[in-house]
Amino acid sequence: MARSFSMKGVQGAADRAVQHARAWLLETEPGSRVHDVQSDPRFQHRGVDLLWELPSGEVRGIEVKGDRNATRKRYFFELVSNLEKDTPGCFLYSGADLLVYVFLSQGEMHVLPLRAARDWFLPRAKEYPLKHAFTQTGAIRYTTVGAVVSTRDVVEGVPNVLKIPLRRSTPLRAQEESAAPEPQGATAMPTKQAELGDMVTVKTADAKPATKKRARRRKSTEASASSGTGTSE
Repeated sequence: MARSFSMKGVQGAADRAVQHARAWLLETEPGSRVHDVQSDPRFQHRGVDLLWELPSGEVRGIEVKGDRNATRKRYFFELVSNLEKDTPGCFLYSGADLLVYVFLSQGEMHVLPLRAARDWFLPRAKEYPLKHAFTQTGAIRYTTVGAVVSTRDVVEGVPNVLKIPLRRSTPLRAQEESAAPEPQGATAMPTKQAELGDMVTVKTADAKPATKKRARRRKSTEASASSGTGTSE
């Protein structure tokens, strides 16, 4: 049965998935930088959500998907993004290097080499059922079509698929607060990024996360000699 979603709900899941993906990328490669290009039209048509600049200078494109299914872990490989307009799905055309698929309700994130996953799937596409999902945005309703694929099949057939448990002990809000504010102009795309032809070959700028510390207030007692300070977590 087709499922219906509101645009607000879809966007909320996408935002949370991007936050999880961003945190993992920065932790995986200390000293790397992540730039959010979801709203940049130069990368939207490439199906790239994040640019991941490694310390070596290499830049990789990342596509992020957030899945709220609370029962079974199955990938939804988007084949048609808008059935009414006959536009292809992101899984087919994305130029990203990695697909970060976040199972939000089940607390797990999978990292797939996208080209390898696509090459594995296409010859087997008819083996998997199609699913229709409806998204309502204002008065407009559109249909997305995707293949429902077992995660086990993909893990067995595609090399180097990673499974990472989500860190639920660290609220996403706290992760946001731990990042230092970006310097003025840091969100502007470098000029060289306009020259991208084959994918990402340039460096991007982003603020490095910093830790915020707060000192406890000293107790105002007359026995000041026995009082001390500490940090709150």
